[in-house]
Amino acid sequence: MADGLPDAGQGIQPESSALAGFYPLALAARLGEPPPAVPAESRKPWWLYPNLLSLDAPLVAIAWLHAFAGAWRLYLPWPAYVCLGLAVWVIYVSDRLLDVSMAAGSPLPLEARHEFHRRHQRFFRAGVAAAFLAGVFIVVTQMPMAIYLNLLLGGVLVAGFFGLAMISSQEANEVPILKNVLAGITFAFGTAMTAHIYRNEFGLEELVRSREFLSFAVLCVLNISAIDLWEHAARSEDMEIKASDELTLTLPLALLGIASIVLAAFDMASRPFCYATLTASALLFVINRQRQRFSMDALRVLADVALLVPLLVFHSSANG
Repeated sequence: MADGLPDAGQGIQPESSALAGFYPLALAARLGEPPPAVPAESRKPWWLYPNLLSLDAPLVAIAWLHAFAGAWRLYLPWPAYVCLGLAVWVIYVSDRLLDVSMAAGSPLPLEARHEFHRRHQRFFRAGVAAAFLAGVFIVVTQMPMAIYLNLLLGGVLVAGFFGLAMISSQEANEVPILKNVLAGITFAFGTAMTAHIYRNEFGLEELVRSREFLSFAVLCVLNISAIDLWEHAARSEDMEIKASDELTLTLPLALLGIASIVLAAFDMASRPFCYATLTASALLFVINRQRQRFSMDALRVLADVALLVPLLVFHSSANG
């Protein structure tokens, strides 16, 4: 027949398997019935896109920069927030593009965020170049001179992180603890340093010894490590390994929560920041206990939410 459908009495015999999927659609259309649903490429839920676009980490950094400014009684101009957001986005996108290039040829499937970056490499590479140039321009023209005294240490931390990322084991049965520790410290230092440069009377030593920086650095290390520990536990069938991974996260979170309560009791000025850290620790603790109920993509988003919700606690405590 001219329309490509077989005559009555003939079986549906597509000439090739590539065309086989079109015959049910055409036959259903001829019979006046709606065509059957065709499975489309898996669509990602809207709440996952901040993670896919690497916007989650910049949002967390900007939110806690605001908390540092409040804890240290500082007014930060808009370039501080924009510069930090751009720097964090450039680092995170570069790290994911590096992971994609290192995973080339690997039989293991890419995670959703890495697959998204692989498919849109041209967009992300162009975005990294534009964001880097914009960040440099803001630093040179808008940021105080004190930032140059801290950029060297920040650059060393970032270089160390990427160095560990390139040499760390990619085996699925290992958790990159050292890389996570350095990543958490680097993230915390960059966030706190952006506020600290506006404290003219304090040097770098006061920053790294401040209770706000130390507690936030521990929180960041635990937040980053949580994802790897959850993935590691999910891949294992050994109940001892699952229990060990849970305890590896539960015990430090409990200790951080206790330390936050103690600091809040003895230092009224730092109390709102301590309450925010305590809330983040408690939320991560609850997520860790209930992790079996969520997919890994959902857990990644919840881990970020656990660091954003405490800012509401910070505001209510600071204004209370």
